[in-house]
Amino acid sequence: MNSSHIPTGFLACALALAFTCSAALAETAQEYPSKTVSIVVPFPTGGSTDLLARRVAEKLRAAWGKTIIVENKPGAGGAVGAEYVAKAAGDGYTLLMGVTGSNAIAQSLYPHLRYHVINDFKPVTMLVSAPLVLAVNPHVKANTLKEYVALSQSGPRPLTFGSAGNGTSMHLTGELFKQRTGARLEHIPYRGNGPKVTDLLGGQIDSSFGDLLVLQPHLESGKLRALAVTSAQRNPILPNVPTVAESGYPGFEALSWQGLFAPASTPDAIVQKINQAVSAAVKSPDVQSFFAERGFVMEGSSSAAFTQFVKAETVKWKEIVEKSGAKAD
Repeated sequence: MNSSHIPTGFLACALALAFTCSAALAETAQEYPSKTVSIVVPFPTGGSTDLLARRVAEKLRAAWGKTIIVENKPGAGGAVGAEYVAKAAGDGYTLLMGVTGSNAIAQSLYPHLRYHVINDFKPVTMLVSAPLVLAVNPHVKANTLKEYVALSQSGPRPLTFGSAGNGTSMHLTGELFKQRTGARLEHIPYRGNGPKVTDLLGGQIDSSFGDLLVLQPHLESGKLRALAVTSAQRNPILPNVPTVAESGYPGFEALSWQGLFAPASTPDAIVQKINQAVSAAVKSPDVQSFFAERGFVMEGSSSAAFTQFVKAETVKWKEIVEKSGAKAD
């Protein structure tokens, strides 16, 4: 339609409406939050994601003077809670504490996933990351990563590695390790960390790529032995344990990360306001020390940087899932 044929009154009304909508959006961002904010944790209470969400909620409560609640919506490796937030209103009042599984791996692991990890979310900020640690039962005659790989290749059977379930970051980190090192490993999936650690301690399985927080007490007691961490740098909790990369496999890195996400339609101005408040929260000394003592690296990032990171992670894990043929439980 030619603009010369549009009635002047129509144009005036359209411009007025556009100005009103823009002003309303700016006012919304300026006044946000004016009511209760919900942070959805896609796992049960008590885990590291839940713990992180509750510490962040405390800080936001103090900064904003508003009610900040944590809602636990577990299921399908985090996909249930993530789907809930993906379909929520994009007003900044429903946020997701997403993780590697729910917001990167899930896209390629679940063929009928009812949300898209890139298109349905607006990443707010990366919060924490942590390496996994390759731990072995003392019956495994390997004190270094090279010895572990050699033993897996020369023995009468593959070495076994356990995980908290098919398709978890622990499982897929093991698959990535196999692809990069040529190790001969057999994956043994469990229904959670508890039974996996029990069998690792008992010698029913040889090894595991596990959460540092879960395995640390057993490493300190000598019931398990750490061979390497999967981050690019050594972890301060295990300063004498080398990385996979420095053990002879350069470029290897696999992190378990957690970050805050909003529904995709959330205005950028509100995302920025949340980002600033959460960044201040994770930089506070008490939060820094609390999580550092548990092996986490406090991150904090811009929305744009976190968006690029999530896209790269999604591509990375897709390749690993496809090459390994991994299937969800």
